[in-house]
Amino acid sequence: MAEESHGFTDPGIIHADVLLSAREACYKARDAFYDCIEKHSDKNPTEIASVGLLYPADCKKSRAEFVKHCRASWVKHFDRLHCRNKTMQRHLDDKDSKRGPIALPQPYTFKPTN
Repeated sequence: MAEESHGFTDPGIIHADVLLSAREACYKARDAFYDCIEKHSDKNPTEIASVGLLYPADCKKSRAEFVKHCRASWVKHFDRLHCRNKTMQRHLDDKDSKRGPIALPQPYTFKPTN
């Protein structure tokens, strides 16, 4: 009884969604969805996924397949990972003066003598 209240289940149960074939189907659906996003990157994103990810309406079908084949926690993880990678790439590709080390103002600890 105490084990059930903490979310433990029977250790003999095999969850089908973590088996190799199910993971491969999840990864295939994930890759198809993110490829669709890249292919239609010129279109205005109108659909909202988890963690604030926006995607074009043309990718609705591949998103549904992605959500169908993967656990919800995996979908959220992959969406976060995709957003983080796109943000990182945008920062690396930025040609502004934001690239490189940040020069912070140094406090003066002594007065220069003239």
